[in-house]
Amino acid sequence: MSDRAQPAANESRSAAGGRNPWIIAVVVSIATFMLVLDTSIANVALRNIAGSLAAGMDESTWIITTYLVANSVVIPISGWLAGVIGRKRYYMICVATFTLASLLCGLAPNVQSLILFRILQGLGGGGMAPSEQSILADTFPPEKRSQAFALYGIAVIVAPTIGPTVGGWLTDHFSWHWIFFINVPFGIMSLLLVQWLLVEPDVLEREREARLEGGLKVDWTGFFLVAMALGCLEVFLDEGQRNDWFASSFITTAALLSAGSFVLLIPWELSRRDPIVDVRLLFTRQFGTSFLVMMAVGAVLFSTTQLLPQLQQTTFGYTATLSGLSMMPGGIAMLVLMPVSGFASGRVQPRYLIMLGMGLAAAGLWHLTSLSGEASFGYFVYARILITVGLPFLFIPISTAAYLGLAPEKTNQASALINVARNIGGSIGVSLSNTIIAQNQQMHQSRLVEHTVQSSSAYQQTLARAVDFFTAQGAPPLQAKSEAMGWIAQTIARESSLLAYIDAFRDAAVMTALLVPLALLLRSKKSPGRPGRRGTQRVAPNRPPA
Repeated sequence: MSDRAQPAANESRSAAGGRNPWIIAVVVSIATFMLVLDTSIANVALRNIAGSLAAGMDESTWIITTYLVANSVVIPISGWLAGVIGRKRYYMICVATFTLASLLCGLAPNVQSLILFRILQGLGGGGMAPSEQSILADTFPPEKRSQAFALYGIAVIVAPTIGPTVGGWLTDHFSWHWIFFINVPFGIMSLLLVQWLLVEPDVLEREREARLEGGLKVDWTGFFLVAMALGCLEVFLDEGQRNDWFASSFITTAALLSAGSFVLLIPWELSRRDPIVDVRLLFTRQFGTSFLVMMAVGAVLFSTTQLLPQLQQTTFGYTATLSGLSMMPGGIAMLVLMPVSGFASGRVQPRYLIMLGMGLAAAGLWHLTSLSGEASFGYFVYARILITVGLPFLFIPISTAAYLGLAPEKTNQASALINVARNIGGSIGVSLSNTIIAQNQQMHQSRLVEHTVQSSSAYQQTLARAVDFFTAQGAPPLQAKSEAMGWIAQTIARESSLLAYIDAFRDAAVMTALLVPLALLLRSKKSPGRPGRRGTQRVAPNRPPA
């Protein structure tokens, strides 16, 4: 970097300029709320979209998968793009792209065009969260970042909680088109406020000019390897269960391409002077640990947000709106605890708060192993609250700890990688949970069916009582027996499904509990009054290309 690009020791990188930095935190949270809300809403309306566009469920799942693939490809390179284009400029391009794509998605005449517009939406949405977190990390001093991330976290964590409710209500009372149209006013408002209130610090402009002095050098090999590694991984995780995993040549090919690309990506990026993804950050103790813990947070947040409504709608007959309402109290609990977590993060070491949060999440997941066929609406509300009360004590301390000791110019790359961790963790959590449910449901059903034999006195007694019931309803003897046997088959299917979900919740609780000690690897945070350098972690300078 040239001398003119070297910042003075006290030169500000804040996006607030002379304004109150809390205004900036509110402004960047608007687009985040829109982005995360849209992600959770689309899952609820998938069946309605498939029916309206005359598409099969297998085809319609690509509406979700293509968005996630585009998102996963652009997130890791968003730090580099922000440095080349300019952070504010790149952020506005992302918001504008996402907003325009949302409008086009709502107007899509068929499933093929909807999938195309969802790819565009994913490309725009992928760069938003890393840019926002980088803006917050640079705008607030280390001792106030936890409070800033608490405000930002309200949007990140609460939005997927109320998303199913909003999506169910819009789908039930209007049409699926409105789950996309709802983004447009939020996007326009965000663009106007960002243009008006955010500034691009002079030091970032000089760094960008210095980067472009000798002409734009694009790490095309790195970009290709990142796209293949994360894109194919997302396809593997999202489509694996539906295609019977490695029994499918398509899924096997995706897995091999992803694994091979990861193997080649790491040494290639380590040898670059200006890597498109700074993987060196992952090998530092502080950031690497934060990356792993954020993956666990993503797995818990995304898997439970999908599994609970899925269980309620398939096994307990809930509507989309009702299942969404059962999730909402959990969002309110997080809303209340976010400021508490932000306050505590400024006074308690992040690793202890992370251990508390992981322990609470594990306890909430374990509570769901007591699930029964008579579970009430109140049971699901209570279970969701138990899980979500721990999440604020995870998201904020991790976001704060990840930036401790990082050089200021590393915040863009760090923000991108932290978001990669959350998304990869979410995809792995959802994929593993659905696989456990599908496979264990078959196992439980086989074991339960073993007892429905003529020689079983319990089966004969149950069948006789069921025949008597249907006969009392006015059915002829043969029809009564047929309906009784059908009822027994439905009961077995429902019970095996319930047992499979319990298995998934139990495994998730155990895995979450086992990850609690991981937080001890994080370094202690220095208090603002202590002398010395900011944080304790140092990131080695990039080596020249091989």
